[in-house]
Amino acid sequence: MSETFSRLIRRVVDVKEKEIATLVWSAVYFFFILSAYYVLRPIRDEVGVAVMEGKKGRAEELSWLFTATLVGILLIHPLFASLVSRLPRKRFVPLSLRFFILNLAIFFLLYEFVDPAKSLWIGAVFFVWVSIFNLFVVSVFWSFMTDIFRPEQSKRLFGMVAVGGSLGATAGSFITSKLAEPLGPVNLLLVSALLLELGCYASKSLERHKSKLALTTDQTDQQTEPHPAKSNSEDLIGGGLFDGIKSVFASPYLLGISGLMLFFTISSTFIYFQQADIVSQVFANDKVGRTKLFANRDLVVNVLTLVTQLFLTGRIVRWFGIGVALAFLPALGVVGFTLLGAWPGLVAVMTLDILRRSANFAIQRPAREALYAVLDRSDKYKAKNFNDTFVYRVGDQIGAWSYPAMVLLGLGASGQAYSMIPLSIAWLFLALWINRRYLRFNRAPSSPPGPAEGQAMRVDPY
Repeated sequence: MSETFSRLIRRVVDVKEKEIATLVWSAVYFFFILSAYYVLRPIRDEVGVAVMEGKKGRAEELSWLFTATLVGILLIHPLFASLVSRLPRKRFVPLSLRFFILNLAIFFLLYEFVDPAKSLWIGAVFFVWVSIFNLFVVSVFWSFMTDIFRPEQSKRLFGMVAVGGSLGATAGSFITSKLAEPLGPVNLLLVSALLLELGCYASKSLERHKSKLALTTDQTDQQTEPHPAKSNSEDLIGGGLFDGIKSVFASPYLLGISGLMLFFTISSTFIYFQQADIVSQVFANDKVGRTKLFANRDLVVNVLTLVTQLFLTGRIVRWFGIGVALAFLPALGVVGFTLLGAWPGLVAVMTLDILRRSANFAIQRPAREALYAVLDRSDKYKAKNFNDTFVYRVGDQIGAWSYPAMVLLGLGASGQAYSMIPLSIAWLFLALWINRRYLRFNRAPSSPPGPAEGQAMRVDPY
């Protein structure tokens, strides 16, 4: 890294000289995988509206897509756990990315050469695939981060790593917003595949630079860190297919993180359905218009996220701690759902969606990821992936089927919004509880070295 660039980075974030290269490559890796996803997200959202529109606006049809997503994750999670157990990190990370690149090529060929009359079915499969893809690639990324950064480093640097993702998400949204009409949504699948390949290159570069992190460990770090991160890309994590599931159900700490995920996804899915319902009415039979609307929405979310990450995220965590960062989003939900209930409509629901997603990406997500930094390597990949994929989609199921149930019971838009207020309050109290567990563990004495080089000793913060 050049001297000028290093000085610039150190002015923005509290980073040590030997951490800079790893920090930059982490941000670049996140940039490419999120830009790839955000090229696809507006296309997926338009497909969701098209499915509802094709079935005369029935929300149940969209709910079935969420159910299919959960089934898909149930099938894929054991395969992922097997991959993690059998291959070193430097092999399974790029392998997983290239698997999704191959899938994109297949979808492109299907859209190009299959009878357009069957495109609704291809779109339904694509909706499910994108909903699985985004969870897995992001979960693998953050597992990688918690594997190579120590807990102390995660609190200092994860906010800036997330900035790379926000820039990528902004770029992806901008690409789709500007090119959806001249190129067409189908050709954007190839753009996303190219971005994923660049992300694969960045992950390999990150492997080459991450060893410098160990050189930043000084005497102070050794006294304050419960277990320094000394993972090696050649080390096998080992274990069985269901280790992550067993860990989650055996640990109140991990169950608490599962609860945070459930509350977030239930409320997010509710907003998603209400938004899709309204957009299908306002933009009837206008596929390009809907795609551009969702792309512009994502662009606003990502710009707002980026600004927050640059100027607020680090300060919030440093001044107020992980607990406030975790509690911010449910507190916003209490206020937001109250206002949405009073003034329902497209502007209100999209405004709440934008604010919630920005707060999640900029504030809660980095804080939630830091909760995993104190765990052993197996839990960082397997338990975390189970929470990030299966538990996430279970929350989707609850939200996806609750929405049509509320409609069936005769609840209007206001009543539906008000029903999310008690959930947000319970979420707020859970965030404060999990923070107390995290702080208790971080104050624990340092663990003795593990029995094998590169393996952190398991210390349960439960």
